[in-house]
Amino acid sequence: MEQVRSSVCRMEEQQQEEQSSRFIVDRVDADVEMGVGNGDDGGADDDSPSNSIGQYTYVYDTRYAKSMGQLTREALPRAENYKDIMSFGDFRPTLDELHEGQFREKKAEKEEVVVQKKGKVIKFGWLEGVFMRCLLNIWGVMLFLRLSWVIGQAGIFEGLLIITLANVVTLVTAISMSAVSTNGQISAGGIYYMISRALGPGFGGAIGLMFTLANSIAVSMYIVGFCESLQDLLASYGTVLIDGATNDIRVVGIITLIGILVLAIVGMDWVTRFQMALLFVLIFSQIDFIIGTFWGPLDVEEQAKGFVGYSSEVLKQNWGPDYREFEGVQHDFFSVFAVFFPAVTGIVAGANLSGDLKDPGSAIPLGTLLAIAVTFVSYFGYAIMIGSCVLRDASGNVTEYFMGLNESAADAMKYVINCTDRECNYGIEVDSQAMELVSVWGPLIYGGCFAATLSSAIASLVGAPRVLQALAKDKLYPMIGYFAEGYGANNDPVRGYVLVFIISFACILIAQLNAIAPLLSNFFLAAYALINFSVFHATISKTPGWRPSFKYYNEWVSLVGTILCIIVMFLMSWGTALITFATVVFLYLYVSYRKPDANWGSSAQAQSYNSALKGMQELNSVEEHVKNYRPQLLVLTGMPGARPPLVDFANLITKNVSLLICGHVLLGNHNQRIHEHLRAKALSWLQRHKTKGFFAMVEDPSFEGASQSLMQLAGLGKLKPNLMLMGYKGDWNSCHREELRAYFNVIHNAFDRHLAVGILRLREGLDYSNVVVEEEQRETKKLQSGSPGLVWIKERVNQCRYFDCDGSSSDSSHDPAKEPLKKKDKKRNSSSFAYTGPGGQPLSKEVINSLTQFSRKQRKGTIDVWWLYDDGGLTLLIPYILSQRKIFAGCKLRIFALANKKNEFEQDQRKMAALLSKFRIEYCDVIVIPDIAKKALESTKRDFESLIKPFRVTDGDTNAPDDEICIRDSELKAHMEKTNRHLRLRELLQKHSREATFVVMTLPMPRKGTVSAPLYMSWLEMMTKDMPPFLIVRGNQTSVLTYYS
Repeated sequence: MEQVRSSVCRMEEQQQEEQSSRFIVDRVDADVEMGVGNGDDGGADDDSPSNSIGQYTYVYDTRYAKSMGQLTREALPRAENYKDIMSFGDFRPTLDELHEGQFREKKAEKEEVVVQKKGKVIKFGWLEGVFMRCLLNIWGVMLFLRLSWVIGQAGIFEGLLIITLANVVTLVTAISMSAVSTNGQISAGGIYYMISRALGPGFGGAIGLMFTLANSIAVSMYIVGFCESLQDLLASYGTVLIDGATNDIRVVGIITLIGILVLAIVGMDWVTRFQMALLFVLIFSQIDFIIGTFWGPLDVEEQAKGFVGYSSEVLKQNWGPDYREFEGVQHDFFSVFAVFFPAVTGIVAGANLSGDLKDPGSAIPLGTLLAIAVTFVSYFGYAIMIGSCVLRDASGNVTEYFMGLNESAADAMKYVINCTDRECNYGIEVDSQAMELVSVWGPLIYGGCFAATLSSAIASLVGAPRVLQALAKDKLYPMIGYFAEGYGANNDPVRGYVLVFIISFACILIAQLNAIAPLLSNFFLAAYALINFSVFHATISKTPGWRPSFKYYNEWVSLVGTILCIIVMFLMSWGTALITFATVVFLYLYVSYRKPDANWGSSAQAQSYNSALKGMQELNSVEEHVKNYRPQLLVLTGMPGARPPLVDFANLITKNVSLLICGHVLLGNHNQRIHEHLRAKALSWLQRHKTKGFFAMVEDPSFEGASQSLMQLAGLGKLKPNLMLMGYKGDWNSCHREELRAYFNVIHNAFDRHLAVGILRLREGLDYSNVVVEEEQRETKKLQSGSPGLVWIKERVNQCRYFDCDGSSSDSSHDPAKEPLKKKDKKRNSSSFAYTGPGGQPLSKEVINSLTQFSRKQRKGTIDVWWLYDDGGLTLLIPYILSQRKIFAGCKLRIFALANKKNEFEQDQRKMAALLSKFRIEYCDVIVIPDIAKKALESTKRDFESLIKPFRVTDGDTNAPDDEICIRDSELKAHMEKTNRHLRLRELLQKHSREATFVVMTLPMPRKGTVSAPLYMSWLEMMTKDMPPFLIVRGNQTSVLTYYS
């Protein structure tokens, strides 16, 4: 016992010590406190017990009272950080801020003045927002006027099968809709919003416009149905308003339409109250019918009309089908199904009000699925009830009933049901008012018809403007932005209400809408098919963003639902189904052509990635063959806008059927945001100029190293460049010699990587970065970088001196971190770009012609091909490709070749002609040069000597620079014959090709370690100077042509 007491005492002492320690804290060290105040995470997290042990004070350590925002720059996970995926707010620090430790000062932005709209914001739950509205639309006029007819034609068994199949389609669609509606927050727009965000703006825009139009016409159709029911009721009492026909429908319809419009404008709260009243009328009318089936016929007249009460004999008679001709149509199972199916197409009534729901993600699945279950059970039960107590045919003649009754009570209906030689007007086969006959109080069934039609009209008039409003906000179509404006606290689309009113008003004046009804149902079915397809597509795309919280869906069930919807469309009316498909395709193509600025992360985007990845993987397993060779270009353009002719020429070669990569070298070290901005600018330029290509950018202190990285890393798999194209360096003899070395080494590096090399030279040059300012480059904006303060970024950030083709070297002091960023002018159309000079000054006609040289038709003439050496055939293939383009349509190929020996001139000419014939390449002439070894003229030699003079050094000069950037006497002597050959080629080019439209020649091979950069560039200079547009190209000695099939 003593041990127990002692242990208890020790525990009590420990508890007292712990309690007292809660109010005694360590002394706060001044340095640590200051570190915490400066946001030092290390100091804030230091909980070492050795810090001021045993020293107590009554001042609390504020480190433990600070918020996380005071202790660290990191942001905690919060919902507001993910609200707008397209913007970068101040909630979360950037990667540069966290990694580099440099934090920009966040200016206090001017708060936007938000105008608080008057009125009360009304949001609905699943019961009144979805469930009630779906019930009102599914329990439509078909329940009272066509259900009995369906059972009369198809019989109870096949009628139940029709009801079940119709509900299977809507159930699968509702499941798919539930999955879409729970995959993120749903905004206003209902079914349009779901499809557009799932499948993209093309399908979404098509369905949105069709859905708006269909619902606008449906308003008038439902009102006309209401007017016809009212007309029948008045006729039963012998009352006529005007003429008892079309004019009655027009007058009552317009009055009803105005009342519905006023109700919608008053507000959704009153709409809901009115629909709630209509729902009670609908429910009471159905209760009236159910009681009537058990109550039985009230008088002999009802019996004579075929209502006999529950009877097993009647059940047997009505069990099987009895398809007949009705209203001029011979019906069968599918035609009856087509008539009944519109009765269950109201499942999107709640989803269309997604913007007015408190929680669309939970309300739409729960309300829609529950409504389908309730209406399915009711339709199923009512079909059995009416098929068990009403005959198929009855004359309605009371005298005939009494005649049969006088003969035998069992045969009371003997004469009433005999319709062999006459037309009977009663019974479920022919009487659309059979439910009124069965009910206890007939007028209540009329009330149900009125409630069904009016509720459907209200739902369509309220839903269509909201879809149109969402469509207008997305700006997918022109001239509908006016309808994006909303009014009141609930952002009610009053303008859309007026538009729907006008359309419905016009249709009511027609008063005959039976032909339009199948088209409306087809529009709805097209929307259902796309909802199902969107789930299937999103699931098989396996995008990580597809994470619906509703788990009871399956992609293959959704696919079956899509197919069922399409089948039902054609069963209802193949003609209207074709019209629907044509409308969807037209609207889809129109939106795709307009290319709206809509990036919604659709499954179509995800599938594009999957398809591209699969294609790349399949391409890796395909063996290369010479017949399938395509020039895949890496073009050293810098920013594409700096050298438009070079990009245009490269695009002529690839022309959307081969790989084109524009390479850009960014000198120095720069922020990643600069990289992203420049990449976006380059891709925007390519897009505006309709150039199908990619953009690759590397950052390196040296041009040579960056170019080598581009050659090694550009492309993916077998989609890698096999030809490097760059502009001719026009200032090679005046630039810094390190630049010359780098340019020359790029050629060596390309050959080291087994790449073909092409160099393009134009008389006017290729670099227009100092001459042209594009339309989108006229405005500037500031961009925050990771370095302290504001940093200006310039559009043209490349060191373009390495690509210069006109001798104007760029200023080496240009740095992207010191020049202004250009801002895209979003107001300009993508195809309306214009070239202007600095300050917006217009350019001369000569400059414009030079800029657009390879984007306009070339003059008639020849493409001279100097196929000097066999490089695998690339020197011949490139001009052949050019000759197939429209801009070179007026140009013929003229082939120049070298003779092996002077006395074999004619034989070599025949061999070349035969080879070209085998290659199936058309040409206009073959010219063989027999005297290439002839000595060049003295004037040509003098030009060459003056060209290389600045680079000449003697062999004994020890102070001379590196051999790679100077020409020694020994080198010149070793290459005497080769130099003479190139000088001789200049003379021949001047003689034969000076007037050609374009010239292509085999690029001399710069043998490593034997030819210096200035000597090699002097050869190229002599051959290409003062010539038409000139391409010198060299293949990688691998065949790119074959004459085998």
